[in-house]
Amino acid sequence: MKKILIGCAVLGVFLLLVAVGTIGYGVKILNSFASLYETTAATWAQVENQYQRRADLIPNLVNTVKGYAAHEQQTLLDVVQARNQAVSTQRPSANLNDETVFRKYQQAQDNLSSALGRLLVVVERYPDLKANQNFMALQTQLEGTENRIAVARQDYIRSVQFYNTRLRQIPAGWIAKTFGNYTLKPVFVATEGAEKVPEVSF
Repeated sequence: MKKILIGCAVLGVFLLLVAVGTIGYGVKILNSFASLYETTAATWAQVENQYQRRADLIPNLVNTVKGYAAHEQQTLLDVVQARNQAVSTQRPSANLNDETVFRKYQQAQDNLSSALGRLLVVVERYPDLKANQNFMALQTQLEGTENRIAVARQDYIRSVQFYNTRLRQIPAGWIAKTFGNYTLKPVFVATEGAEKVPEVSF
């Protein structure tokens, strides 16, 4: 009888250690996903910051161009409308897992990039505008912003790739999905011609 009690006690201690180890492992996994989640959110916030910086530059750019190329009204209007659409489109930051919101936001930003690219092509016809100090300063800021957008998007893509890869791994992904309600995050999809950064140098 004593041997049975000792055996039961040993088995109980063993099961307790296994349970504690399993719970500890699960907590460690959930903590690592919390960190990954915050990293992707932070890198996405940087993408939005750079898009906002670009949107803030556009009114001054349009007004400067308008002073030299007033008859290019349709091109200027396209840029203003694309900017307004990009600014008013729901941002994915509230729910970065919503692929529909993410795609709509990306499309609005791509449309703005396209309209801005067309405006900068038009500017080529106006040498006086290209020599204007205010325009040159705006052009430099815009060029820098486009570069920062590209870097921010790359950082986001890398962080999401790591997060999504980890979420697909077993058993970590299963634990994160079951107990942490984590889901895959969307990434940028290249649109035709998106591999070319808008040309803003003159």
